[in-house]
Amino acid sequence: MAGMNWFWRALGGRQGRDQKRSLGLVAAAAALEPELAELGDAELAERARAGRDDAPALLAALREISRRTIGLRPFDVQLQGALRLLEGDVVQMATGEGKTLSGALAAAGFALRGSRVHAITVNSYLAGRDAAWMGPLFEFLGLTAAAIGEADGPAARRAAYAADVVFVAVNELGFDVLRDRGALATGERVLSPAPVAIIDEADSALVDEALVPLVLAGSEPGASPAGRVTDVVRRLTRGEDYTVDEGRRNVFLTDSGARRVERLLGIGSLYDAAHVGGTLTQVNVALHARELLRRDVDYIVRDGRVALVDGSRGRVADLQRWPDGLQAAVEAKEGLDVTEGGRVLDSLTIQQLIGRYPVTCGMTGTAVAAGDQFREFYGLTVSVVEPNVPCIRVDEPDRIYATGADAFAAVVAEVLAVHATGRPVLVGTRDVAESEALAAALAEAGVAPAVLNAKNDEAEAAVIAEAGAPGRVTVSTQMAGRGTDIRLGGADGARRGEVVELGGLCVIGTGRHRTARLDDQLRGRAGRQGDPGSSVFFVALDDDIVREGGAGEELVVQPEDDGRIRDPRAAAHVDRAQRVTEATMLSIHATTWKYNKLIGDQRDILDERRDRLLATDAAWEELAAAEPARAAEVEAIAGPAAAREAARGIMLHHLDEGWSRHLADLDDLRESVHLRALAKESPIDEFHRAAIAAFKGLAERAVAGARETFRSVRVTAEGVDFAAEGLGRPTATWTYMVNDNPLSGGSAVGAIAALFR
Repeated sequence: MAGMNWFWRALGGRQGRDQKRSLGLVAAAAALEPELAELGDAELAERARAGRDDAPALLAALREISRRTIGLRPFDVQLQGALRLLEGDVVQMATGEGKTLSGALAAAGFALRGSRVHAITVNSYLAGRDAAWMGPLFEFLGLTAAAIGEADGPAARRAAYAADVVFVAVNELGFDVLRDRGALATGERVLSPAPVAIIDEADSALVDEALVPLVLAGSEPGASPAGRVTDVVRRLTRGEDYTVDEGRRNVFLTDSGARRVERLLGIGSLYDAAHVGGTLTQVNVALHARELLRRDVDYIVRDGRVALVDGSRGRVADLQRWPDGLQAAVEAKEGLDVTEGGRVLDSLTIQQLIGRYPVTCGMTGTAVAAGDQFREFYGLTVSVVEPNVPCIRVDEPDRIYATGADAFAAVVAEVLAVHATGRPVLVGTRDVAESEALAAALAEAGVAPAVLNAKNDEAEAAVIAEAGAPGRVTVSTQMAGRGTDIRLGGADGARRGEVVELGGLCVIGTGRHRTARLDDQLRGRAGRQGDPGSSVFFVALDDDIVREGGAGEELVVQPEDDGRIRDPRAAAHVDRAQRVTEATMLSIHATTWKYNKLIGDQRDILDERRDRLLATDAAWEELAAAEPARAAEVEAIAGPAAAREAARGIMLHHLDEGWSRHLADLDDLRESVHLRALAKESPIDEFHRAAIAAFKGLAERAVAGARETFRSVRVTAEGVDFAAEGLGRPTATWTYMVNDNPLSGGSAVGAIAALFR
């Protein structure tokens, strides 16, 4: 970490200057500490409020308040982190350096300046934990803090969002935004305006999951592969009837495969108008489910249901599902009951969600590696805060093997060897299947590891807290964003000295991840606060990331008897493959951002009109001007108040229906627009042209539909029975996250399947 400063100075960027300035302000705050320690509580709180715009005074007061209320005296580096957050940066602080406290201090500073703060976390457990833990600090200052829980109803959410500092999981926040955007009355909304977002694990939320669409759906059966299609796909042969491009996550029907499908289904051409938007799509979705989605890797089956695995965190994503056709295809593949589909009412990406805040800042242990994305997509600058105590962890070079079987055997041998010394071992695996296979191999060798994966992630806090105990072996899928520090000697640190003497925590990775940031997050579990520790990754040349990123490159090396490869060219090949994979992901991010930005801009325009309809009598005025005789009749029958509510409900219904249809049309457009690439046209330019043209008529069509309904609908003093008129909301709505990236480019047939990723 210390070596990073020269890099920033060499670039002539603001990092070096900001570091020097921040250190000076923190030193000035330290000079005020003796004086503030003598003040009473009321005087200290007043000094904090008075100094809210004076950085040294504010930081000094917050340090003393933290010491008194939660028993933690912030280190200088934690004050530095809080300062950089207050100035709108993404702060890089190593694991175990106290990011939670830095975020709370910054939240208090923003709140004292009159800005409500959303402290955005990766899950609801951390939101509740942090609100309870840091609550006394805010209370001392006369500020309120609250957390949003998954089970909270509208009233509880409305009350929590009214607090000065709101701790909320990113998906819960996004779903509340979606529900508020569909409200039929201002009183139904739960959110209060908040200009500031402080994002924990910022690279996870802003980069890894930035393009994940959060979806509000209504209970209307959606298209899904029929059982007959699934049966036909089972009879196709890979390499003959279809090919798979795993790097681009696409499946391509061959010409002979298309003819075989046509013959088995008893239809004419898959590509004629009658089938291209239905049967062909279903075939491609079923192929995608068969070839590219793997049980115990991408999903698990639990209690007769398909549960998706969040690949970046190794947890079950309870609220996540694939678009309905793909979800149904996986269920059919596993022989489960196929769940009902639904019509998408609205959607929002996490990137669009965060873009709503005038001020955004965040914290993570691996910000520098995502600096390009922060700058390009959010206009954010990264600040590096050095560790309070220098890191002495030993990061060994990768151990590279010819095959996955060789690497697996070497991992088992290494775990057993380190375990024999008494050192605690943490093994980071890439998926559920791998974690279970490793646990079984270790158990057979006489070592019973604690296992943490998507099948038992409810045990997360307890498992991770004890991972630093002597002799403990922990096998976990993806450690990013786990949110619980590993203390040497166990949760209470009672045997810390013993573990320090042994060399600290040993971290072992069973393979490189798709980004170096995730590798670094795993490594960062050792070496906390100057603790001793070590890390090493075992990599096989047939790992997915190496094969995909290194495609087209020939590497001729000679493995040893145990499969290990010591040729330095192999290490260079692995590094290059990971960089290629990261570059591909960034390219996908940039392309998808261009699609989503236009949709987000269109939604902003729609929101302005919707807000005007909700808050004013604009709906009544428009309909009454267009249909004066009918307006007079309705007002005479129902009364002015009910007439205006009826007009508002009618207009909102048609506007929302129009947006839902528009989203469906854009999905169809995105599915087919890659065909333009065959004609040397730009898919993104063609998408923009068509999407803008489609949107232009949305409001006009909504008004025309509202006028037609207004002429015929029955209105009484009780208002309109919207359900009876077929104008109500769906009988059930639910929220979910669409898993995986929906775009990749590709050929005409492959692009259709690509939509459903």
